[in-house]
Amino acid sequence: MAQVEIGLGKAGRRAYELDEIGIVPARRTRDPEEVSIAWQIDAYRFDTPLMVSPMDSVVSPKTAVAVGELGGLGVLDLEGLWTRYEDPEPLLAEIRELDDDTATRRLQEIYAEPIREELIGRRIEEVRRAGVVTAARLSPQRTAQYHKAVIDAGVDIFVIRGTTVSAEHVSGRAEPLNLKQFIYDLDVPVVVGGCATYTAALHLMRTGAAGVLVGFGGGSGHTTRSVLGVAVPMASAIGDVAAARRDYLDESGGRYVHVIADGGMTRSGDIAKALACGADAVMVGSPLARAAEAPGGGYHWGSEAHHHELPRGERVDVGTIGTLEAILHGPASTSDGSMNLMGALRRTMATAGYTELKEFQRVEVVVAPN
Repeated sequence: MAQVEIGLGKAGRRAYELDEIGIVPARRTRDPEEVSIAWQIDAYRFDTPLMVSPMDSVVSPKTAVAVGELGGLGVLDLEGLWTRYEDPEPLLAEIRELDDDTATRRLQEIYAEPIREELIGRRIEEVRRAGVVTAARLSPQRTAQYHKAVIDAGVDIFVIRGTTVSAEHVSGRAEPLNLKQFIYDLDVPVVVGGCATYTAALHLMRTGAAGVLVGFGGGSGHTTRSVLGVAVPMASAIGDVAAARRDYLDESGGRYVHVIADGGMTRSGDIAKALACGADAVMVGSPLARAAEAPGGGYHWGSEAHHHELPRGERVDVGTIGTLEAILHGPASTSDGSMNLMGALRRTMATAGYTELKEFQRVEVVVAPN
């Protein structure tokens, strides 16, 4: 890719956001009813290529079950309110009523309550009892401390998710998490991330992960770019990590690692373009934070928003537009791509002439700035 001169002593690649590219239809079209958007990771098959972000504003045990019944995978945040409090509903109601000036400080106070290990098992069991696939998230910093409780509770898919996760974290203060050894010792598939470069993704794939998260998560509630200056446009990041998947497939003799685009997708067109760039599935939060069943009640925030030292997110008013089922499968009552996300994906694939997700990754795209 061509380098752009930033100054005499600095150059950088030109990278692209999802809204800067467009999908090109092929010479044939398909019937949307003949399109399959099913996705399988390890032994688990889903009707949709959708993971729901581990955010308290979106995923509670109840909504994780509802998403599972609708064909997706809801990921519980095991460092959120549901593992800190016996009954977090009054606190969720309080967060919804906070004014913008005090929201961050109050979030920090609420999330200062210690995690209770017995609640980790209880929340996972609440989802398991419903008969849907159970996924739960820990940050890299807390994985070593709490992973045994997660495994003992019978989680199906373990998610290790942070703003950025590397296979080679160097620390002089504490023994770092050895991802390769850790994943090797587990009997469940692990999804790990975020990352945004070819090299970082390749290293994560070599740890034995079943899936790699691309991006820094958080999406609309994320302020990492303004706080840390860290940003990689999503379309280019997915393309780079998809290239790492291809090369690792050759290197490993056929081991396929799933690429999951995480964050920055608010409309159905964003989801389609993420898959067109090479993702196997997507992880979204804000689109489903707008569901009537969402615990945030029309507000959305992630774990970065209540960091005790350096918050890199904020509580965002996203509103409520419909039920989970309508947002995922329709019918849509809006024309802006915020509802019937999976129906729109089927129609995009049909318009472009594809009936399977793996085939759709080969669709032609063009640079088409907004």
